[in-house]
Amino acid sequence: MSHAFNFADLTPDLQLDALQSIGFYADSGLLALNSYENRVYQFRADDGKRYVAKFYRPERWSDAQILEEHQFALDLVTAEVPVVAPIARDGVTLHHFSGYRFALFPSCGGRPFEMDNLDQFEQLGRYLGMLHQVGSQRPFQARPQIDLRQDIARASQQLLQSRWLPAHLAQPLQQVLKAAQSQVPAMSGSSIRCHGDCHAGNLLCNERLTLLDLDDALQGPPITDFYLLLSGDRHDQLVQLDVLLEQYENFFHLPQSQLAWLEALKLRRMITYMAWLDLRWGDAAFQQAFPWFSQASYWQQQVSELEQQVKRLDLPALSLGLSDSW
Repeated sequence: MSHAFNFADLTPDLQLDALQSIGFYADSGLLALNSYENRVYQFRADDGKRYVAKFYRPERWSDAQILEEHQFALDLVTAEVPVVAPIARDGVTLHHFSGYRFALFPSCGGRPFEMDNLDQFEQLGRYLGMLHQVGSQRPFQARPQIDLRQDIARASQQLLQSRWLPAHLAQPLQQVLKAAQSQVPAMSGSSIRCHGDCHAGNLLCNERLTLLDLDDALQGPPITDFYLLLSGDRHDQLVQLDVLLEQYENFFHLPQSQLAWLEALKLRRMITYMAWLDLRWGDAAFQQAFPWFSQASYWQQQVSELEQQVKRLDLPALSLGLSDSW
């Protein structure tokens, strides 16, 4: 299948048949949840419990990479880190049916994470420290390793070949992408298994926080799971970081030197997100959700924002006076 794959033949009947193939029988309809990369559905089974079925996009991850994601989640649950882990059926978490791969998870409810709630930040720091402690125990073998320059280079190639790139913006985009690739720092030091997409949308609050969606789990430095949690001006980010680390450091250590990579990680995110949209544009779901992607005004705005983000690479790094020892 090509990158234009669009899940068109993943019909409700096929979904139900897939679930029945592993002994789960839906007692309700399948409610589509917010997911573009994969297809995710919530349902109530005949045992009265609610579950979530996740059908993986073909050709994105190998079986080995998905199984590493699953094992990481299971390792975290064993260590009492509140994540949603796949349900094993006869010892198997990744199932195959009619050309699709899918997994089943318990349904998890809760309130959205509040970015201005420092109590929630403190709790998150504790669980993130626990997650990284588990993540450091053994590395991923199959899943990707974050590399700022290579990741930006790969995404840049995708964007510069995009059919949606307006001709008059090709040179400005090429220039800012070249600057991004050359100016981001080379990350060094130990790497661990990270969540990979740790932001407010992947957090739920109930009696305690729950971390969702390890689909983007990767090998990287601990700071990888911090940069999407910091927002606002410099003072706001320092407060958020201070609260996160108060509990985090009881379980794992974040070298202060990694704070210098925050803006570079944000820049990488901006570029790879654009490339992801371009790669998936053949899927009608993306065209409906992101109609502005094909508009010249979007590309103009992105060039401007990328130029501003490249300039932020020269700003002084956040500093809390922490030890640089590993």
